[in-house]
Amino acid sequence: MSSLSKRSIETLIDLVEIKLSCLDVFDREDAREKACLENARRELVAMMAAKRAIAPAPAAGFGAVASSSL
Repeated sequence: MSSLSKRSIETLIDLVEIKLSCLDVFDREDAREKACLENARRELVAMMAAKRAIAPAPAAGFGAVASSSL
């Protein structure tokens, strides 16, 4: 399975949110499209949360090490 970068996920979330904000629901087809877009947004947000959870944390104490070596 291929993986999307954080930047790509953010871009897709933005695009889905733009589409949702422009969508006017007039019939069942529009309602299905809105539901599909909302589901896609939830999935993308979950993907982003998972990416953040597994991202390496910044080095702890980096500033302290740098200043103590002066």
